[in-house]
Amino acid sequence: MDAVSGLLEEKPARDLTMDAVAKRAGVGKPTLYKWWPSKAALIMAMFHERFNVIPEMPGATTAEEALRIRVKHLTVQCNGLFGKVVADLIAEGQGDPSILKELYESHIRPRRAATIADIERGVASGEFVAETDSELLLDAIVAPLYLRLLLRHPALTEEYGNQLIDKALLGIRNPRWRGGRRKRDVSQPGLAT
Repeated sequence: MDAVSGLLEEKPARDLTMDAVAKRAGVGKPTLYKWWPSKAALIMAMFHERFNVIPEMPGATTAEEALRIRVKHLTVQCNGLFGKVVADLIAEGQGDPSILKELYESHIRPRRAATIADIERGVASGEFVAETDSELLLDAIVAPLYLRLLLRHPALTEEYGNQLIDKALLGIRNPRWRGGRRKRDVSQPGLAT
């Protein structure tokens, strides 16, 4: 995996060859093919080994804080080897849909599920309005990040990630929610809304 990672730091995935990996790793090409049937499978194996950590959220965080932590983590990763490899895999996936499917199933789907759970926790606690569409909200935040990752311009920054979250949450923050609970509705004594 070190050989694959090192080569991908130097060149795009399309230029990576099994010969180059075998040479750098000091093994024969048949050894690589014994474990990985293709260059794409080898790159995905390295990707999973190095980048398959979903950040844990402290139990006391709000849904908004969890979103900000996850987006910060993503922007930091996108500005390193992770971002280069993801962009390369998406590009390679245009000619080989199985790459996109594996990238989605084994990497993107679990992270989406974790973030959607954070958003739904925000809906359940009253932090976000009940009509919040968790998947659409996530798409509104993450899609522009991936656009900048793929275009490599303008820069993908933590500030930009926070601006996306600010704009996306404008219409769904519950104005009666304050720090873990809803404010009491004074128009109906005895009822918390």
